[in-house]
Amino acid sequence: MLTSTPGAAAPAARLCRGLAAALALMLAGGASPAAPHAGSENAQPPPPESTVTVRRPAVYMLVPAPENRREGHSIGVLFPDIGEPFRKVFTEIMRGIDEGARVRVRGYPIAPGQDPGELSQRLRANGTRVVVALGRQGLRVAAGLDIPVVVSGVSSIPDGEKHLGICLTPDPALLFGRLKSLLPASRRVHVVYNPLHNEWLIKLAREAARAEDLELVAYEARDLATAVSMYKAAFADADKRNDAVWLPIDPTTVDERTILPIVLAEAWNRNVALFSSSYLHVKKGALFALYPDNLALGQRLAGLAMGVLEGEPAPAGITPLREVRAALNLRTAGHIGIVPGQPVQRGFDFLHAGP
Repeated sequence: MLTSTPGAAAPAARLCRGLAAALALMLAGGASPAAPHAGSENAQPPPPESTVTVRRPAVYMLVPAPENRREGHSIGVLFPDIGEPFRKVFTEIMRGIDEGARVRVRGYPIAPGQDPGELSQRLRANGTRVVVALGRQGLRVAAGLDIPVVVSGVSSIPDGEKHLGICLTPDPALLFGRLKSLLPASRRVHVVYNPLHNEWLIKLAREAARAEDLELVAYEARDLATAVSMYKAAFADADKRNDAVWLPIDPTTVDERTILPIVLAEAWNRNVALFSSSYLHVKKGALFALYPDNLALGQRLAGLAMGVLEGEPAPAGITPLREVRAALNLRTAGHIGIVPGQPVQRGFDFLHAGP
């Protein structure tokens, strides 16, 4: 049982002017850069039920603890001590860990200034043999522990090859497969990314694109000004019949307050399919998105933690998310000529009808 311890030239010019104005506003202090993907912990809040059709329950209940729990050992789950709706996300992941583990699972909310030494003593006293660190706070504290760590609850880690875990960034193979199922004529995918955050993701995306007979057109942008220029180039080159634009989880190139509104408007005006790694963008006008299935993710993390506990060879590095749900914007689909019948709609967990 889980326990808790406390357009052509004109549209292109419009895009450039709009983005440049937004950039100027931000640099002048009129807006501040948006926090990385849905808050500092990189977790997506649960979809608001008032704006979507729910295809699967969004809230999970804790199942009874399995009878075959091993006594003496436990898995510690470190998670940020933050409020709703983000706390609910981490709670759901912990429920999945509890369901998948064969030892006792204890949760430890991590507040700012947490003393790793004091936490380590508590973990040892509770028989903790492996830790699952969720979010940036959990990861920072876990770095000071002498206990094996499984990482999740973050979109990316710069030195991901040194860690074991699953990030919150959906596997590009799943995104591209979904794109082809909705738009079989797709031939190219444009993406603007910061290599400091997503070089590893683009490498995976190139392989995934080839497998789906797609060409990945990737534009590097290490700052907002360069991202403005790259989006201008991407939309000027995009063909609405065969091209799509992908929004990855990237705090530089998918800036929520400045770039995103202009990109969404330009995609709509040009009838270019825009898909995302954040369901929040579906609510704002993206065609579809994949995002974490928190319960299934927790179950997978439990498997990794049990593997460490039992001395099994661990897979190398942080892997992209394959435990996903899917959201579809019906209004955007109709706008670009997609008529999703009931069989297609049943393949999505949330359907957004739009305003």
